[in-house]
Amino acid sequence: MLPSRPTQPWIRSARFDGAFILLPPFLALLVVLALPKQFRTTSQMPLWGWVILVVMIDVAHVYSTLFRTYFDPVRRRQFQQLLWLVPLACYAVGVALHYAGSLLFWRVLAYLAVFHFIRQQYGFLRLYSRHEALSSVRALDTLLIYYATLYPLLYWHLSPPRNFNWFINGDFVQHDYPAGRLIATVVYLGLIGGYLLKEVQIWRRNRTFNLPRNLLMAGTLVSWYFGIVQFNGDLAFTLLNVVAHGIPYLALVWTTSQPSSPTHPATRMGYWWTGRYGWLLFLGILFALAYAEEGFWDGLVWREHSIVFQWFQPLPSVASTPLLLTLLVPLLALPQMTHYVLDGFIWRRAKAK
Repeated sequence: MLPSRPTQPWIRSARFDGAFILLPPFLALLVVLALPKQFRTTSQMPLWGWVILVVMIDVAHVYSTLFRTYFDPVRRRQFQQLLWLVPLACYAVGVALHYAGSLLFWRVLAYLAVFHFIRQQYGFLRLYSRHEALSSVRALDTLLIYYATLYPLLYWHLSPPRNFNWFINGDFVQHDYPAGRLIATVVYLGLIGGYLLKEVQIWRRNRTFNLPRNLLMAGTLVSWYFGIVQFNGDLAFTLLNVVAHGIPYLALVWTTSQPSSPTHPATRMGYWWTGRYGWLLFLGILFALAYAEEGFWDGLVWREHSIVFQWFQPLPSVASTPLLLTLLVPLLALPQMTHYVLDGFIWRRAKAK
């Protein structure tokens, strides 16, 4: 009897992973290609795009960490000290950075966010490679998944100012260096070629093909390259960046934050978001928290989207009061900072052995 082929290493199922983890970057690219040209080449960001992408996906995914930590009775006990220390430390460091300079604060936060985005792709790679043996072959996968994100960032840093930014203008250090971009591109193409050759050899030798890992790799290449290098538009960058990161993260939190035995009353007691329509409660809470946070940002600091946050416009603007800004901005950014830092701890048990 011939040995059966190994099953694909889905996290939950082919349908779930495909729809919410692997497909988003490709769908985002199709949407970008269907947009009018100005949205791929200018800093123009329509209000609807900002609300959907920034508020309902990007900011909302930050709060999904609550379901993996503070709302989860098991992990709340497991990470008890960490869940208190991280927010306090983040706020103290944030105030110190903002006091030293608002640009320094946003620059450090931008690079912390970039690190978080990069590590998420590596984390998914480890999940989809968990049945594969450790070898130099997996080392090439790791090298490419990191460089698939680092190359566009290098291109961005070595280019003139782009029509988009991470948080605010000037948060990344940039210097126009064409030779550096060329070298980075050559390395990029070489790694992709090496990866493709490796996959062909694996197929010829074992007749196996890790579909989710290869879709993850392709999606990472697509979203980062087209969002940063190929296109130079704020909407294109935000759509490819946020959709490819936020939706898979939301899906992963949702599917890994269910009780191990949903039918047992003692187990379900602390998991109040489970049930047939629990995902509606899950998303509803995230959208409400994201809207409230952005409302406070707009009412107290930015004053840019009053039509969306009318309820918050009576709040006093503190933009002209440096001391209040130094205390308030790190507080408003605290969920984001906490999300970035806690993310480095709460997924460690999911690492491949």
